[in-house]
Amino acid sequence: MLVKTFGSALFGIEAITITIEVNIDKGIQFFLVGLPDSAVKESQQRIEAALNNKGYKYPKQKVVINMAPADIRKEGSAYDLPIAIGIMAASGQINTEMLDQYIIMGELSLDGGLNPVKGALPIAIKALQEGFRGMIVPRENAAEAAIVDELEVYGAESIDQVVGFLNNELLLERQKPGIDEDFNQSINNYEFDFADVKGQENIKRALEIAAAGGHNAILIGPPGSGKTMLAKRLPSILPPLTLEESLETTKIHSVAGLLGRNNALVRVRPFRSPHHTISDAGLVGGGTYPQPGEISLAHHGVLFLDELPEFKRSVLEVMRQPMEDRIVTISRARLSVDFPASFMLIAAMNPCPCGYYNHPDQECVCAPGQVQKYLNKISGPLMDRIDLHVEVVPVPFKDLANRSTGEPSSIIRERVMHARKLQEERFKGHPKVFANAQMSSKMLSQYCDIDDTGRSLLKNAMERLSLSARAYDRILKVARTIADLDQSGSIRSEHLAEAINYRSLDRETWGM
Repeated sequence: MLVKTFGSALFGIEAITITIEVNIDKGIQFFLVGLPDSAVKESQQRIEAALNNKGYKYPKQKVVINMAPADIRKEGSAYDLPIAIGIMAASGQINTEMLDQYIIMGELSLDGGLNPVKGALPIAIKALQEGFRGMIVPRENAAEAAIVDELEVYGAESIDQVVGFLNNELLLERQKPGIDEDFNQSINNYEFDFADVKGQENIKRALEIAAAGGHNAILIGPPGSGKTMLAKRLPSILPPLTLEESLETTKIHSVAGLLGRNNALVRVRPFRSPHHTISDAGLVGGGTYPQPGEISLAHHGVLFLDELPEFKRSVLEVMRQPMEDRIVTISRARLSVDFPASFMLIAAMNPCPCGYYNHPDQECVCAPGQVQKYLNKISGPLMDRIDLHVEVVPVPFKDLANRSTGEPSSIIRERVMHARKLQEERFKGHPKVFANAQMSSKMLSQYCDIDDTGRSLLKNAMERLSLSARAYDRILKVARTIADLDQSGSIRSEHLAEAINYRSLDRETWGM
């Protein structure tokens, strides 16, 4: 008897429906074809043990299973459940009437229980697009899949519940559809708040500008000056995730298997902080069967690289194109997948190997030229993509001992959101531009016009401070953001002056 069940395969953050054809005939052999990997091939042993332990019969006949399309690689243990259901239906133990209406996914344990799988959300989206009535998944994946409102999603804890449901002997409770009721409240829940920061008002200001314009920033300062503490609080002043952004981010985290059991939706902007020993593939994504890297997991959020010069140069260089294109394309011989990568880069570093160059109290012990050699570990093209260079100095004792709290993140965020609304209006005719940091050189002449006084100030600054030519565009973009925060339609001299202060590493005298 021939029976078909339906599962799904993941490619990037998209899903492809897989038809699982099961045929039982005379004989005793087991064949599994259709380009399965080792984990899929091992499903026979898991299925046989699960069925026997639940009191069902595993057919002692010739079983042929084809996973179509046969030219697409199938990987992972998520096909255990649809294969097992297909075998039981082909052997007459399950009613086949509803099999073509549901996508079925789940990993079987030997006692017949169901373990969670990756990518439930993109699979559910694809199921709805292809006209399926619903999905049957492990209980832990049900809330995630039910984000797709129009799809019937049923969560099961074991294979006997699925069998009972398909035979109309057991009613599984449909997972409550829709977005979590507390989404609007939870999008503002952040563990870290700028109110906890003592002093460092100039650094807070720089991070507010970075958040308002979507600018990349680098924090340079001695150990213990608060670089990491400040960077961790940046997501709390970024605009809340929209529902569209949340769904897109959730798809990436779902494919990577990073959603917790109780987290159906990514509600707050991601903050990713990989260690400096990370590989190229770990950062941008890759592998034999491509998986998203840290820059994709930071999509719509913040990627924080602490101790930037300690990262391998090759790892940092592979970030350059994704920072511009905001997408990562990973190509293999048989396939090519795209992962979104629209993130803010916040980097931190010591000013020199000993950490005390330009320190107000301690003397730097680095040899002549060693500071510049340390800075040269970061390439010019990468530094060219960082708009704000912020010098962080240690907090004085009087500020640390002050019991008063600083300005909370909620108030700073209001200013940031107002500036972002101005940019949204400004860039309505540019669908791929959402913030000032993404403006092209052509757009600068249209949106960043300065008067003669400002032009004279910028000319003098570039000559006296030995600023590089590449700093020109960056200064204009940052000045435009500062003007937006000031609710000014034009860029004034004071906006340019503040923007010029954020180009420390472009000065030829730095590190000399």
